[in-house]
Amino acid sequence: MKQSELIKRLTDKELRQQVVLTQTVFFLGSLLLSFFLFDPPSRWFDLFEIDPGEIVWFGIGTALIIVLIDLLIMLIFPPEYYDDGGVNKRLFNNITFSSLLLITMFVAIAEEMLFRGVIQSSFGYIVASITFALVHLRYLKKPVLLISVLFVSFLIGYIFELTGNLVVTITAHFITDFVLALLIRLKKEV
Repeated sequence: MKQSELIKRLTDKELRQQVVLTQTVFFLGSLLLSFFLFDPPSRWFDLFEIDPGEIVWFGIGTALIIVLIDLLIMLIFPPEYYDDGGVNKRLFNNITFSSLLLITMFVAIAEEMLFRGVIQSSFGYIVASITFALVHLRYLKKPVLLISVLFVSFLIGYIFELTGNLVVTITAHFITDFVLALLIRLKKEV
């Protein structure tokens, strides 16, 4: 059965639970893999640095660029070009602001720990960026979404190459997801 068919069978609540479950696997997987791939494992913690300048310039700055490009895509292309099958609408339409905040934060932390922290640190920038895009299966048949997720993946991967700082990439990923999810939620209310 196709992923899109499985998703349609889920209630919105079950869909959110599946997202949290997947992200939990990513989060725990990144911790487990870091134990084996980092020598010593404590090197893993070196990737987390609170550097306000990097967080503002590279984290928030990158997020603003991504959000502006996504908004531009929404202005240029008809909705069917960037529609993910309604998954994001179902995820974010009927949840509280705090749930939206927590889900987007957890997604950013889990995905950045796995894709930048473990995969990019161990196997390289290109492998991590392509793997990140491939994990977003529902985007693979939508050229605009695929190009968008590849761009975002390579951009955030490049930011990690520059800074070596997961706090920066988590910030960029979180702000991007949070703002776009908030726009989906607010669009429903208008």
